[in-house]
Amino acid sequence: MSSSWRVLDADSLRKATLVPEPFPYLIIDNIIRPEVLSEVVGSFPAIKKRGSFPPHAVACAGLFATLMQEMQSDELRDLIGERLGMDLTNKPPMVTVRGRTSEKDGEIHTDSTSKLVTVLLYLNPGWASPVGRLRLLYNNRDLAPYAAEISPEAGRCLIFKVTPNCWHGHEPFDGERRTIQLNYVSSDKVRDRELNRHRLSAFLKQLFSK
Repeated sequence: MSSSWRVLDADSLRKATLVPEPFPYLIIDNIIRPEVLSEVVGSFPAIKKRGSFPPHAVACAGLFATLMQEMQSDELRDLIGERLGMDLTNKPPMVTVRGRTSEKDGEIHTDSTSKLVTVLLYLNPGWASPVGRLRLLYNNRDLAPYAAEISPEAGRCLIFKVTPNCWHGHEPFDGERRTIQLNYVSSDKVRDRELNRHRLSAFLKQLFSK
């Protein structure tokens, strides 16, 4: 089945290996069409503060805006559900954008039970630092040993099913670390609540940065 996407590469998602342990996940080396990757990276919005922002709170333009639309499409939801063996019909998408991390970020955690699936797409033009690489973990205490390590380079994508043991984290990194997070959540009420929380956080960051 062909895709109408201009930015996302459906075949890369279809061909990715599903790893069942320690929790179901897929790692895709580049989920963005190679011919547009540099343009997508170049259109990533300037974000000077740490924290997660809803798309409307950042400047979405060019192919980055197209990417935002495709990441919230039913086609992507259905394909991810197929790959993970989950029925995500009518499960709303929630997207947030992060441009920076600090020493406060990276703690080992699992995602909240209201989230069914987490998708992390990185848009950093190369990654030389030995830290800031996301690790999929076996417990809530140790960053090593780890099941997998994902360098946050442009196009790299991690998709995992949210489970009680989906532990993940990274060594702290202070600086630019571009991430788009997509979650499929249990209800519109949950999505609205979470996005309102991010809106308030974004407003306060803007207010106190002046």
